[in-house]
Amino acid sequence: MRIGLISDTHGLLRPEALAFLQGCDHIVHAGDIGTPDILAALAALAPLSAIRGNVDTGDWAAAVPDTLELALGGLRLLVLHDRKQLQRDPGAEGFDVVVSGHSHRPRIEARGDVLYVNPGSAGRRRFSLPVTAAELVVAHGKLTPRIVELM
Repeated sequence: MRIGLISDTHGLLRPEALAFLQGCDHIVHAGDIGTPDILAALAALAPLSAIRGNVDTGDWAAAVPDTLELALGGLRLLVLHDRKQLQRDPGAEGFDVVVSGHSHRPRIEARGDVLYVNPGSAGRRRFSLPVTAAELVVAHGKLTPRIVELM
């Protein structure tokens, strides 16, 4: 199973991001979507789960949850926009992966039995940070995370 991770599009869905997410079994957007058009375009590629970020306001965003708990590919994922607002113990609750965005800084970090993944920002470039997305590949009981620079 291939799970595509994207965050902080801020209303810009780059062709490079669409190409990278092509063929995913599921896509997770970790907030700061920007416009509902982004969700429609991603949902056209694969089943989509998305959470609201701090810039997601208006009527369309009211239906988007602040956090999600997902079971995908034998993994339990906790998705929230800003990892600094995490007030739970994912390991104690049996989560395998925590997906977050907000910082625009791509990162993969293991803490105990929990993998923390921030796919970075796939939208407009901020400062000197790269434009990135990520994936989680689950095969033969093994999880392989990867961050990809889109441009």
